[in-house]
Amino acid sequence: MANGKPKKVGMLTAGGLAPCLSSAVGFLIEKYTSLDPSIEIVCYKNGYKGLLVGDSIVVSQAVREQATALQMHGGSPIGNSRVKLTNVADCVKRGLVKEGEVPLEVAAKQLQRDGITILHTIGGDDTNTQAAQVAKYLAEHAYDVTVVGLPKTIDNDVVPIRQSLGAWTAAEEGAKFFLNVVNEMSANPRMLIIHECMGRDCGYLTAATCKAYLDALCGLPFVPGLGLRKEKKMIHAVYIPELAIDIESEAARLKKIMDTYDCVNIFLSEGAGVKDIVAQMEACGQEIPRDAFGHVKLDKVNPGAYFAKQFAEKVGAEKVLVQKSGYMARAATANAADRALINRCCTLAVDCGLNGLSGCIGEDEDQGDILRPIEFPRIKGGKPFDVKQDWFQTMLKTIYSCT
Repeated sequence: MANGKPKKVGMLTAGGLAPCLSSAVGFLIEKYTSLDPSIEIVCYKNGYKGLLVGDSIVVSQAVREQATALQMHGGSPIGNSRVKLTNVADCVKRGLVKEGEVPLEVAAKQLQRDGITILHTIGGDDTNTQAAQVAKYLAEHAYDVTVVGLPKTIDNDVVPIRQSLGAWTAAEEGAKFFLNVVNEMSANPRMLIIHECMGRDCGYLTAATCKAYLDALCGLPFVPGLGLRKEKKMIHAVYIPELAIDIESEAARLKKIMDTYDCVNIFLSEGAGVKDIVAQMEACGQEIPRDAFGHVKLDKVNPGAYFAKQFAEKVGAEKVLVQKSGYMARAATANAADRALINRCCTLAVDCGLNGLSGCIGEDEDQGDILRPIEFPRIKGGKPFDVKQDWFQTMLKTIYSCT
Protein backbone atom coordinates (compact mmCIF):
# COMPACT_ATOMS: atom_id res chain seq x y z
CA MET A 1 0.00 0.00 0.00
CA ALA A 2 1.14 3.62 -0.66
CA ASN A 3 -0.86 6.46 0.83
CA GLY A 4 -3.60 3.93 1.55
CA LYS A 5 -3.81 2.86 -2.09
CA PRO A 6 -3.24 -0.64 -3.50
CA LYS A 7 -0.19 -1.36 -5.62
CA LYS A 8 -0.50 -0.04 -9.13
CA VAL A 9 2.37 -0.35 -11.60
CA GLY A 10 3.38 2.11 -14.29
CA MET A 11 6.15 1.54 -16.81
CA LEU A 12 7.80 3.33 -19.69
CA THR A 13 10.69 2.87 -22.10
CA ALA A 14 12.73 5.88 -23.15
CA GLY A 15 15.79 7.07 -25.06
CA GLY A 16 17.16 5.20 -28.06
CA LEU A 17 16.29 1.59 -28.78
CA ALA A 18 18.23 -1.38 -27.40
CA PRO A 19 17.68 -5.15 -27.74
CA CYS A 20 16.09 -5.44 -24.31
CA LEU A 21 13.04 -3.19 -24.26
CA SER A 22 10.40 -5.59 -25.55
CA SER A 23 11.89 -8.40 -23.47
CA ALA A 24 11.92 -6.32 -20.28
CA VAL A 25 8.31 -5.15 -20.75
CA GLY A 26 7.30 -8.77 -21.31
CA PHE A 27 9.12 -10.09 -18.27
CA LEU A 28 7.73 -7.35 -15.99
CA ILE A 29 4.16 -8.02 -17.08
CA GLU A 30 4.62 -11.78 -16.63
CA LYS A 31 6.22 -11.52 -13.21
CA TYR A 32 3.62 -9.15 -11.73
CA THR A 33 0.82 -11.27 -13.18
CA SER A 34 2.33 -14.43 -11.73
CA LEU A 35 2.74 -12.91 -8.28
CA ASP A 36 -0.58 -11.07 -8.11
CA PRO A 37 -2.93 -10.90 -11.14
CA SER A 38 -4.96 -8.19 -9.40
CA ILE A 39 -2.12 -5.66 -9.64
CA GLU A 40 -3.00 -3.10 -12.30
CA ILE A 41 -0.35 -2.29 -14.88
CA VAL A 42 -0.27 0.89 -16.98
CA CYS A 43 2.21 1.46 -19.83
CA TYR A 44 2.94 5.06 -20.79
CA LYS A 45 3.30 5.39 -24.55
CA ASN A 46 6.48 6.83 -26.06
CA GLY A 47 8.37 7.29 -22.80
CA TYR A 48 8.13 10.54 -20.88
CA LYS A 49 6.08 12.06 -23.70
CA GLY A 50 3.22 9.74 -22.81
CA LEU A 51 3.59 10.48 -19.12
CA LEU A 52 3.47 14.24 -19.71
CA VAL A 53 0.37 14.15 -21.90
CA GLY A 54 -1.37 11.27 -20.11
CA ASP A 55 -1.20 8.84 -23.04
CA SER A 56 -1.15 5.30 -21.69
CA ILE A 57 -2.31 1.72 -22.22
CA VAL A 58 -3.89 -0.37 -19.47
CA VAL A 59 -2.52 -3.91 -19.64
CA SER A 60 -5.50 -6.18 -20.23
CA GLN A 61 -5.92 -9.84 -19.41
CA ALA A 62 -5.34 -10.66 -23.07
CA VAL A 63 -2.04 -8.78 -23.05
CA ARG A 64 -0.96 -10.61 -19.89
CA GLU A 65 -1.63 -13.94 -21.59
CA GLN A 66 0.36 -12.87 -24.68
CA ALA A 67 3.29 -11.25 -22.82
CA THR A 68 5.68 -14.12 -23.59
CA ALA A 69 5.49 -13.18 -27.28
CA LEU A 70 7.35 -9.95 -26.48
CA GLN A 71 10.53 -12.02 -26.06
CA MET A 72 10.48 -12.62 -29.81
CA HIS A 73 10.56 -8.96 -30.82
CA GLY A 74 12.96 -6.04 -30.92
CA GLY A 75 12.12 -2.39 -30.41
CA SER A 76 9.62 -1.36 -27.76
CA PRO A 77 5.95 -2.37 -27.87
CA ILE A 78 5.01 0.81 -26.01
CA GLY A 79 7.23 3.23 -27.91
CA ASN A 80 10.17 5.47 -27.03
CA SER A 81 11.06 9.16 -27.22
CA ARG A 82 13.94 11.40 -26.17
CA VAL A 83 12.37 13.78 -23.67
CA LYS A 84 14.26 15.40 -20.81
CA LEU A 85 11.92 16.56 -18.08
CA THR A 86 14.37 19.14 -16.76
CA ASN A 87 14.71 20.74 -20.22
CA VAL A 88 11.66 22.95 -19.80
CA ALA A 89 12.16 24.93 -23.01
CA ASP A 90 12.28 21.78 -25.14
CA CYS A 91 9.16 20.33 -23.49
CA VAL A 92 7.29 23.59 -24.15
CA LYS A 93 8.56 23.72 -27.74
CA ARG A 94 7.27 20.19 -28.38
CA GLY A 95 3.88 21.06 -26.91
CA LEU A 96 4.25 18.53 -24.10
CA VAL A 97 3.63 21.15 -21.42
CA LYS A 98 2.21 24.67 -21.49
CA GLU A 99 4.22 27.83 -21.03
CA GLY A 100 4.80 28.33 -17.30
CA GLU A 101 4.33 24.66 -16.41
CA VAL A 102 7.12 22.60 -14.86
CA PRO A 103 7.49 19.22 -16.64
CA LEU A 104 8.57 17.41 -13.46
CA GLU A 105 5.43 18.63 -11.74
CA VAL A 106 3.23 17.71 -14.71
CA ALA A 107 4.71 14.19 -14.79
CA ALA A 108 4.36 13.76 -11.05
CA LYS A 109 0.75 14.88 -11.04
CA GLN A 110 -0.07 12.47 -13.87
CA LEU A 111 1.33 9.58 -11.84
CA GLN A 112 -0.70 10.79 -8.88
CA ARG A 113 -3.91 11.04 -10.94
CA ASP A 114 -3.31 7.55 -12.29
CA GLY A 115 -2.71 6.19 -8.79
CA ILE A 116 0.69 4.77 -9.69
CA THR A 117 2.65 3.49 -6.70
CA ILE A 118 5.46 1.68 -8.55
CA LEU A 119 7.12 3.14 -11.65
CA HIS A 120 9.49 1.11 -13.82
CA THR A 121 11.68 3.11 -16.20
CA ILE A 122 13.63 1.18 -18.83
CA GLY A 123 16.30 3.41 -20.27
CA GLY A 124 19.78 4.87 -19.93
CA ASP A 125 21.25 7.12 -17.29
CA ASP A 126 19.13 10.14 -18.28
CA THR A 127 15.91 8.12 -18.23
CA ASN A 128 16.57 6.77 -14.75
CA THR A 129 17.90 9.94 -13.15
CA GLN A 130 14.88 11.83 -14.52
CA ALA A 131 12.64 9.24 -12.89
CA ALA A 132 14.45 9.81 -9.62
CA GLN A 133 13.66 13.52 -9.89
CA VAL A 134 9.98 12.72 -10.34
CA ALA A 135 10.02 10.44 -7.29
CA LYS A 136 11.76 13.12 -5.25
CA TYR A 137 9.15 15.68 -6.23
CA LEU A 138 6.31 13.33 -5.28
CA ALA A 139 7.91 12.46 -1.94
CA GLU A 140 8.21 16.17 -1.15
CA HIS A 141 4.49 16.48 -1.86
CA ALA A 142 3.45 13.60 0.40
CA TYR A 143 2.90 11.06 -2.38
CA ASP A 144 5.43 8.25 -2.39
CA VAL A 145 6.21 6.34 -5.56
CA THR A 146 8.77 3.55 -5.69
CA VAL A 147 10.87 4.05 -8.83
CA VAL A 148 12.79 1.03 -10.10
CA GLY A 149 14.88 1.53 -13.22
CA LEU A 150 16.40 -0.97 -15.64
CA PRO A 151 19.66 0.02 -17.42
CA LYS A 152 19.25 0.03 -21.19
CA THR A 153 22.12 1.07 -23.43
CA ILE A 154 24.04 -0.71 -26.17
CA ASP A 155 27.01 1.52 -25.31
CA ASN A 156 27.36 -0.21 -21.91
CA ASP A 157 28.44 3.12 -20.43
CA VAL A 158 26.32 3.51 -17.29
CA VAL A 159 28.24 4.07 -14.03
CA PRO A 160 28.52 1.87 -11.91
CA ILE A 161 26.77 -0.94 -13.83
CA ARG A 162 28.96 -3.76 -15.14
CA GLN A 163 26.72 -4.87 -18.02
CA SER A 164 23.82 -2.89 -19.47
CA LEU A 165 20.85 -4.69 -20.97
CA GLY A 166 21.01 -5.21 -24.72
CA ALA A 167 24.73 -4.56 -25.21
CA TRP A 168 25.67 -8.21 -25.80
CA THR A 169 23.02 -8.58 -28.50
CA ALA A 170 23.98 -5.33 -30.23
CA ALA A 171 27.60 -6.51 -30.56
CA GLU A 172 26.51 -9.88 -31.94
CA GLU A 173 24.18 -8.22 -34.48
CA GLY A 174 26.87 -5.74 -35.55
CA ALA A 175 29.21 -8.65 -36.23
CA LYS A 176 26.58 -10.39 -38.36
CA PHE A 177 26.11 -7.17 -40.29
CA PHE A 178 29.79 -6.87 -41.13
CA LEU A 179 30.13 -10.54 -42.08
CA ASN A 180 28.07 -9.56 -45.14
CA VAL A 181 29.39 -6.03 -45.69
CA VAL A 182 33.03 -7.15 -45.71
CA ASN A 183 32.38 -9.07 -48.94
CA GLU A 184 32.12 -5.70 -50.68
CA MET A 185 35.92 -5.71 -50.65
CA SER A 186 35.63 -7.95 -53.72
CA ALA A 187 33.36 -5.50 -55.56
CA ASN A 188 36.14 -3.08 -56.49
CA PRO A 189 39.96 -2.92 -56.44
CA ARG A 190 41.52 -0.95 -53.57
CA MET A 191 38.35 -0.84 -51.51
CA LEU A 192 38.19 1.10 -48.23
CA ILE A 193 35.34 -0.05 -45.96
CA ILE A 194 34.47 1.78 -42.77
CA HIS A 195 32.07 0.06 -40.39
CA GLU A 196 30.63 2.70 -38.06
CA CYS A 197 29.23 1.42 -34.76
CA MET A 198 27.26 3.38 -32.18
CA GLY A 199 29.10 4.69 -29.12
CA ARG A 200 29.15 8.41 -28.36
CA ASP A 201 31.60 8.48 -25.47
CA CYS A 202 32.36 4.81 -24.96
CA GLY A 203 34.11 2.36 -27.28
CA TYR A 204 32.62 -0.76 -25.70
CA LEU A 205 30.18 -1.58 -28.51
CA THR A 206 32.78 -1.13 -31.25
CA ALA A 207 35.28 -3.27 -29.34
CA ALA A 208 32.73 -5.97 -28.49
CA THR A 209 31.49 -6.02 -32.10
CA CYS A 210 35.09 -6.41 -33.30
CA LYS A 211 35.57 -9.38 -31.01
CA ALA A 212 32.31 -11.02 -32.05
CA TYR A 213 33.22 -10.55 -35.72
CA LEU A 214 36.75 -11.94 -35.32
CA ASP A 215 35.38 -14.91 -33.37
CA ALA A 216 32.99 -15.63 -36.25
CA LEU A 217 35.77 -15.17 -38.81
CA CYS A 218 37.89 -17.81 -37.08
CA GLY A 219 35.32 -20.44 -37.91
CA LEU A 220 35.38 -19.83 -41.67
CA PRO A 221 37.51 -21.80 -44.16
CA PHE A 222 39.45 -19.88 -46.85
CA VAL A 223 40.87 -20.57 -50.33
CA PRO A 224 44.16 -18.59 -50.56
CA GLY A 225 45.06 -20.08 -53.95
CA LEU A 226 42.05 -18.31 -55.47
CA GLY A 227 42.66 -15.07 -53.59
CA LEU A 228 40.13 -15.71 -50.83
CA ARG A 229 42.44 -15.00 -47.91
CA LYS A 230 41.55 -14.37 -44.30
CA GLU A 231 43.65 -11.19 -44.33
CA LYS A 232 41.24 -9.59 -46.80
CA LYS A 233 38.36 -10.05 -44.36
CA MET A 234 40.35 -9.03 -41.28
CA ILE A 235 39.77 -5.84 -39.35
CA HIS A 236 42.76 -3.62 -40.09
CA ALA A 237 42.04 -0.81 -37.63
CA VAL A 238 39.69 -0.05 -34.75
CA TYR A 239 39.09 3.53 -33.60
CA ILE A 240 37.28 4.32 -30.34
CA PRO A 241 36.89 7.50 -28.22
CA GLU A 242 39.29 6.23 -25.54
CA LEU A 243 42.27 5.93 -27.89
CA ALA A 244 44.04 8.78 -29.69
CA ILE A 245 44.22 8.56 -33.49
CA ASP A 246 47.32 9.67 -35.38
CA ILE A 247 45.86 10.13 -38.87
CA GLU A 248 49.18 10.40 -40.70
CA SER A 249 50.78 7.42 -38.98
CA GLU A 250 47.67 5.29 -39.45
CA ALA A 251 47.35 6.30 -43.09
CA ALA A 252 50.92 5.16 -43.78
CA ARG A 253 50.27 1.81 -42.05
CA LEU A 254 46.95 1.27 -43.80
CA LYS A 255 48.43 2.10 -47.23
CA LYS A 256 50.81 -0.85 -46.82
CA ILE A 257 47.82 -3.07 -46.10
CA MET A 258 45.97 -1.68 -49.12
CA ASP A 259 49.00 -2.31 -51.34
CA THR A 260 49.31 -5.88 -50.04
CA TYR A 261 45.70 -7.05 -49.80
CA ASP A 262 43.85 -4.64 -52.12
CA CYS A 263 41.47 -3.57 -49.34
CA VAL A 264 41.29 -1.95 -45.90
CA ASN A 265 38.57 -2.62 -43.30
CA ILE A 266 38.09 -0.18 -40.41
CA PHE A 267 35.83 -0.44 -37.35
CA LEU A 268 34.91 3.04 -36.10
CA SER A 269 33.05 4.15 -33.00
CA GLU A 270 30.76 7.05 -33.91
CA GLY A 271 32.23 9.07 -31.04
CA ALA A 272 35.85 8.66 -32.15
CA GLY A 273 37.36 11.92 -33.33
CA VAL A 274 34.16 13.91 -32.71
CA LYS A 275 35.99 16.58 -30.73
CA ASP A 276 38.24 17.21 -33.73
CA ILE A 277 35.27 17.32 -36.11
CA VAL A 278 33.37 19.76 -33.87
CA ALA A 279 36.46 21.95 -33.50
CA GLN A 280 36.80 22.14 -37.29
CA MET A 281 33.11 22.99 -37.70
CA GLU A 282 33.30 25.71 -35.05
CA ALA A 283 36.46 27.13 -36.64
CA CYS A 284 34.47 27.47 -39.88
CA GLY A 285 31.66 29.23 -38.05
CA GLN A 286 29.23 26.32 -38.42
CA GLU A 287 26.49 25.77 -35.85
CA ILE A 288 26.81 22.48 -33.97
CA PRO A 289 23.46 20.60 -33.99
CA ARG A 290 22.55 19.24 -30.54
CA ASP A 291 19.65 17.22 -29.09
CA ALA A 292 17.44 17.96 -26.06
CA PHE A 293 20.14 16.57 -23.77
CA GLY A 294 22.84 18.83 -25.19
CA HIS A 295 24.56 15.98 -27.06
CA VAL A 296 26.07 16.64 -30.48
CA LYS A 297 23.85 15.08 -33.15
CA LEU A 298 26.30 12.54 -34.51
CA ASP A 299 24.30 11.84 -37.65
CA LYS A 300 24.75 15.50 -38.55
CA VAL A 301 28.51 15.70 -37.98
CA ASN A 302 28.93 12.28 -39.66
CA PRO A 303 32.18 10.79 -38.27
CA GLY A 304 32.19 7.98 -40.85
CA ALA A 305 32.31 10.45 -43.74
CA TYR A 306 34.98 12.46 -41.92
CA PHE A 307 37.35 9.49 -41.57
CA ALA A 308 36.59 8.33 -45.10
CA LYS A 309 37.72 11.72 -46.35
CA GLN A 310 40.82 11.64 -44.13
CA PHE A 311 41.98 8.22 -45.32
CA ALA A 312 40.72 7.70 -48.87
CA GLU A 313 43.38 9.67 -50.73
CA LYS A 314 46.17 8.82 -48.30
CA VAL A 315 45.72 5.05 -48.72
CA GLY A 316 45.00 5.27 -52.44
CA ALA A 317 41.45 3.95 -52.26
CA GLU A 318 39.59 3.65 -55.56
CA LYS A 319 36.26 3.25 -53.81
CA VAL A 320 35.05 4.04 -50.29
CA LEU A 321 32.10 2.42 -48.52
CA VAL A 322 30.82 3.67 -45.14
CA GLN A 323 28.27 1.39 -43.50
CA LYS A 324 26.50 1.86 -40.15
CA SER A 325 25.24 -1.14 -38.20
CA GLY A 326 23.76 0.84 -35.31
CA TYR A 327 20.11 0.86 -36.25
CA MET A 328 20.13 -2.84 -37.12
CA ALA A 329 21.95 -3.70 -33.90
CA ARG A 330 19.86 -1.64 -31.52
CA ALA A 331 16.53 -2.79 -32.96
CA ALA A 332 17.30 -6.52 -32.72
CA THR A 333 15.54 -9.11 -30.59
CA ALA A 334 17.46 -9.83 -27.38
CA ASN A 335 19.70 -12.90 -27.63
CA ALA A 336 19.80 -15.72 -25.06
CA ALA A 337 22.55 -14.13 -22.95
CA ASP A 338 20.73 -10.81 -22.74
CA ARG A 339 17.37 -12.44 -22.02
CA ALA A 340 18.94 -14.29 -19.09
CA LEU A 341 20.31 -11.03 -17.69
CA ILE A 342 17.03 -9.18 -18.34
CA ASN A 343 15.14 -11.96 -16.56
CA ARG A 344 17.38 -11.67 -13.49
CA CYS A 345 17.07 -7.90 -13.43
CA CYS A 346 13.28 -7.92 -13.88
CA THR A 347 12.86 -10.49 -11.12
CA LEU A 348 14.73 -8.22 -8.70
CA ALA A 349 12.98 -5.11 -10.07
CA VAL A 350 9.55 -6.53 -9.26
CA ASP A 351 10.69 -7.61 -5.81
CA CYS A 352 12.09 -4.12 -5.13
CA GLY A 353 8.93 -2.48 -6.43
CA LEU A 354 6.68 -4.51 -4.16
CA ASN A 355 8.95 -3.87 -1.17
CA GLY A 356 9.34 -0.13 -1.71
CA LEU A 357 13.03 -0.14 -2.67
CA SER A 358 13.89 2.45 -5.31
CA GLY A 359 16.99 2.31 -7.48
CA CYS A 360 18.38 1.21 -10.83
CA ILE A 361 18.83 -2.56 -11.05
CA GLY A 362 22.31 -3.62 -12.10
CA GLU A 363 25.49 -5.44 -11.22
CA ASP A 364 27.19 -2.88 -8.99
CA GLU A 365 30.88 -2.62 -9.93
CA ASP A 366 31.63 -0.82 -6.66
CA GLN A 367 30.17 -3.65 -4.62
CA GLY A 368 31.65 -6.76 -6.17
CA ASP A 369 29.27 -6.88 -9.16
CA ILE A 370 26.33 -7.78 -6.91
CA LEU A 371 22.94 -7.42 -8.61
CA ARG A 372 21.11 -4.82 -6.53
CA PRO A 373 19.00 -1.63 -6.68
CA ILE A 374 21.74 0.96 -7.17
CA GLU A 375 21.06 4.34 -5.61
CA PHE A 376 19.97 6.85 -8.28
CA PRO A 377 22.47 9.58 -7.26
CA ARG A 378 25.27 7.13 -8.21
CA ILE A 379 23.87 6.54 -11.70
CA LYS A 380 25.50 8.52 -14.48
CA GLY A 381 26.50 8.07 -18.10
CA GLY A 382 29.76 8.37 -19.96
CA LYS A 383 31.56 5.40 -18.38
CA PRO A 384 34.68 4.89 -20.53
CA PHE A 385 35.58 1.53 -21.96
CA ASP A 386 38.54 -0.04 -20.14
CA VAL A 387 41.09 -0.49 -22.93
CA LYS A 388 43.46 -2.32 -20.57
CA GLN A 389 41.29 -5.43 -20.44
CA ASP A 390 43.20 -8.53 -21.54
CA TRP A 391 40.72 -9.54 -24.24
CA PHE A 392 40.87 -6.11 -25.85
CA GLN A 393 44.67 -5.90 -25.78
CA THR A 394 44.91 -9.39 -27.28
CA MET A 395 42.47 -8.36 -30.00
CA LEU A 396 44.46 -5.22 -30.82
CA LYS A 397 47.60 -7.30 -31.24
CA THR A 398 45.74 -9.56 -33.66
CA ILE A 399 44.40 -6.63 -35.65
CA TYR A 400 47.66 -4.72 -35.86
CA SER A 401 49.69 -7.80 -36.73
CA CYS A 402 48.38 -7.43 -40.29
CA THR A 403 51.07 -4.82 -41.08
